[in-house]
Formats: sequence, structure tokens, C-alpha cells
Amino acid sequence: MSKRLLLALAGTLMVLAGAARAEVDEHYSVVLLTENFPPYNMSINGKNFAQEDNIDGIAVDIVREMFKRAGVKYSLTLRFPWDRIYKLALEKPGYGVFVTARLPEREQSFKWVGPIGPDDWVMLARADSPISLSSLDDARQYKVGAYKGDAIAEYLIQQKLEPVTALRDQENAKKLEKGQIDLWATGDPAGRYLARQEGVGGLKTVLRFNQAELFLALNKDVPDEVVNRLQASLDQMRAEGFVDEILDSYL
Repeated sequence: MSKRLLLALAGTLMVLAGAARAEVDEHYSVVLLTENFPPYNMSINGKNFAQEDNIDGIAVDIVREMFKRAGVKYSLTLRFPWDRIYKLALEKPGYGVFVTARLPEREQSFKWVGPIGPDDWVMLARADSPISLSSLDDARQYKVGAYKGDAIAEYLIQQKLEPVTALRDQENAKKLEKGQIDLWATGDPAGRYLARQEGVGGLKTVLRFNQAELFLALNKDVPDEVVNRLQASLDQMRAEGFVDEILDSYL
């Protein structure tokens, strides 16, 4: 066999090997983990453990459709605490966790699919409130409610705003309605969802002081072809308006 023919055959085999690697084993399945984080992920019964159809939320609906379109199998479990499931996704091949912020310090730790939705930090006021803010400094003169232990509350404390904290963020919706606080520092769309669950309406955003987006974080062992399929499916869903429809259905 000539040298030229051998080289050609070797090249063909490399191409075929590359194509084979791009295919995903039909039995391959991703272990997905999530937490209670309304309205993105939540157990139907409100408990800190649930599986499969006992979990819903904006991100859950989007992720389910994304995997369906991509033709990738998965299992889904909601559990507590966040630190534990984040660590599992970081260390275990074939695992993933959602939703989470794609921070610079996390960039090289996972393979990412998203964005799934926004997670902005806002100041909410009653619709009839005359309060107008151009910065966080302007909020210092007001009584600001926040969720104890939450990143937003911790950030406000770092900024010397001294928020009045509640054990459950939804308590702040009622406190704002009753005039017990002037402003509610919360997430968007989480705050709007929690307010609606408490029967509180007519709130307005008077300041947006941080903007972030939430993603599905996959263990680095997950094949690139799986990641690419999922991202392509999500991009198609967004172009079709599916993602916006899901967001609107919860809010």
C-alpha cells in the first residue's frame, strides 16, 4: 500500500473517530440538581426535597423542554442545602445544577448553558409611594426591608444601609403594603412572584442596583456535544418566544 494511500486512510479514520466522539451515547443521562428558589425552581409541596414531576418553576419548565428538544436524558432532584448540590455538580461527572449565576470566579469550573433568566436586584415601593431613587445612597433615609442571610441583604449591610431583615422574603411584601417598611430590596422576578403569592399587588420598581443572569452549570466531564445541543435548543426556544411565555405564565 502506498504511503499516500496510507495517509489518506489515516485521515479518513481520524474524521470518522471525531464524528463518533461527537455522538452522544443514547443511554447517557445527566443528573440535574436544584433547590427551592421561587419562581425559578420549587417543590410543589413546599418541602426541601422533591423529585421529577413534583418540581416546577420557570427554570424547571425551560430546562425540561431544553433537554426534550436536545434529545438528552436526565433525572431531576430538588434538595437542600445549596452548598451540597453545588459541590456535587462541581465534583461528580455527569451532574449539573441550576439556576446559578455565571460569575467570573466560577467560569472555568463548569460548562454553561444559558442564560435561562434574569436575577436583578431591585428596590420595590408601593404604587402610591413618592419615593424616587437614583442610587443606593438615596435609600439611606428610608426603612429598607430585606431577606435575612440573603446575598442582597448582605450587600446592603456592606454598603452600611442597615436593612430590616425578615426570616422569609415574602414577609416583606406584606410589610411594604402595611407601611412597616418604605422599600423592599429583593430579586426580580422573585419579588414580584412572592408578592403575588401573598396577594400583594401594585408594587413598582424604584431602583435596579444589580443585573445578573442565571444559568445551568454542568460538570466539566459532560460531553461538549451535550452542552452544544442544549444551548442550541435553548437559543431556539428563546427565538420562538417560548422562554418569554414561561416567564409570563408565572408572573
